[in-house]
Amino acid sequence: MAYERWEPTLFKARVDEVLRGFVAREADEFAAVDPMLGAVAERLEAAVTHGKRLRAAFCYWGWRAVGQPDSDALVRAAASMELVHAAAVVHDDLIDDSPLRHGRPTTHVALRAAVGDRPDADAAGRSLAMLVGDLLMALAGQLFAASGLPAAYLVRARPLWAVMARELIAGECLEILRTGAGPDTEASLKVIRYKTAKYTVEQPLLIGGALAGASMRLREGYSAYGLPLGEAFQLRDDLLGLFGDPELTGKANADDVRGRRPTALLAETWRLADDAERESLDTLLGRDDPDGNALDAVREVMRRLKAPDRIESMIGARVEEALDVLHELDLPAHAEGGLTALAHSAAVRLS
Repeated sequence: MAYERWEPTLFKARVDEVLRGFVAREADEFAAVDPMLGAVAERLEAAVTHGKRLRAAFCYWGWRAVGQPDSDALVRAAASMELVHAAAVVHDDLIDDSPLRHGRPTTHVALRAAVGDRPDADAAGRSLAMLVGDLLMALAGQLFAASGLPAAYLVRARPLWAVMARELIAGECLEILRTGAGPDTEASLKVIRYKTAKYTVEQPLLIGGALAGASMRLREGYSAYGLPLGEAFQLRDDLLGLFGDPELTGKANADDVRGRRPTALLAETWRLADDAERESLDTLLGRDDPDGNALDAVREVMRRLKAPDRIESMIGARVEEALDVLHELDLPAHAEGGLTALAHSAAVRLS
């Protein structure tokens, strides 16, 4: 099925089919080791149930923009990007102690019940979730290698996996190390760049391009397009985390504020605040678990200072930067159209 016009619903269905079949087979093999592993195997399958499949889509268009045709083998390779994301989500939810994802209990919360009524149930559930995330990352590499693409193509792209993992983990580490530190917009943007932007947009594009034999100029263009767009994606996530509708985002509202994570939204609020407002924010955020009233007060301070508007401007500027680069790359019309549509999907969304 060739795409001369981007059909995201059809593409998502193709990726979903690959992921469901592959992970179901792997979960069955895992559970066959011992009946006690059934609950863990279920979480493997649950980890790939939801998703917009943006990372797979960027990998796909990284391939197509070189002039390569549509390919089921390429879709399987691109689907491996979603297993990287699934692994990152499990680990991120564990690190942040988030209770909900897509409106359902996160992996460590769900696996807490699997160990029964024992004193270390919380710790055991967290340990199991960590291992689920590790296995998902291993499965990502397996799906990529077994995609059916020629070995010579895979060899070109395989080194980028180490880069992707290194940068993703560096971003997670930076977020942990900076949590609770003084708000700093530039530092927050660096966390965003490494924790999310690179593995969401830039690296999938580069991997798709490497598989297809992209030129150095095109690879540089992918990075110049992908980094600002990936940052815009995460900035939107930060806004939705505090101002979005939990019914649409599927996440517990205000997790970032409760955890005092180094988001650009909080950093910009702090930068714009006067001494009295900073003192108020310190009081509100200093509570062990800010309640609904405290969170509403934080939102009110942010709105009064127009911090959300500032983040919206940052998103818009980054999308514009990405699209300007895209228009200069002289891509096939269908590839430019697909990547333009993806840029808007990544940055303008409700969940």
